Amino acid sequence: MKKWMVVGAVLLTGCSSSKPVVVPKQSSGFASLDKASAETQRARALTNLAAAYYERAQYKIALDELRKAVAADSSYGPAYNVYGLIYTDLADDKLAEENFRRAIELDRNDSEARNNYGWFLCARGRYDEGIEQFSAALRNPLYARPEQAMANAGVCAEKKGDLALAETNLTKSLKLQPDNPNAVLKMAGLYFRQGRLMEAQRLLARHAELSQPTAESLWLNLRLERKLGDRAQEAAYGLQLRKNFPDSNEARRLLTGQYE
Repeated sequence: MKKWMVVGAVLLTGCSSSKPVVVPKQSSGFASLDKASAETQRARALTNLAAAYYERAQYKIALDELRKAVAADSSYGPAYNVYGLIYTDLADDKLAEENFRRAIELDRNDSEARNNYGWFLCARGRYDEGIEQFSAALRNPLYARPEQAMANAGVCAEKKGDLALAETNLTKSLKLQPDNPNAVLKMAGLYFRQGRLMEAQRLLARHAELSQPTAESLWLNLRLERKLGDRAQEAAYGLQLRKNFPDSNEARRLLTGQYE
């Protein structure tokens, strides 16, 4: 799946992987660009460059730029945030967690780093720890994208099995950003899990208006139509899934009949 936005914007997925992507130009705990030291300005520029390479999966170059950033200003927290994202992709959980923690130590109000760290924790089944990081991100009144942490907290709560908390957080996220296709899809998935099939169907139709089909959305549509007994629609979604996302986890589950 295409990466989302760096240093912050992340939505966990149920069946397929989603990555955080986007480095903020300026962390909440740092001086503005015009007042920052030359070293911090250089670290910021190099970190943003590293983030761009990260989004293209050019990890070696991204790491080289981050080393330069840290050499310029070892206290520039967002650099460690991007380090965390890269090491997550490289499956080095130890270094990923160390760097997320370092970013937060340097700026406890860095909601982007907390959001990414929360995503990291939830993806590893550490749900309570992850939800706490999302909550900490939301306690920052200057956080520019609270709807993302709310949505992530909702998905994390659902994975934990707390459907009430999941619905609360996803509802809050959608109130702030009703046209976010990822949050719409997550709420549709939650409704499906709760057996609220008509509400799930309504949101899936809304998702189709907002976004191109994804493996996750096609798989949810397929299972919904299966529950509703519409075999023709089920088969149509299955065809799209196999044709457009043949290597996805969802396509493999379809081929093996793992509908639940």
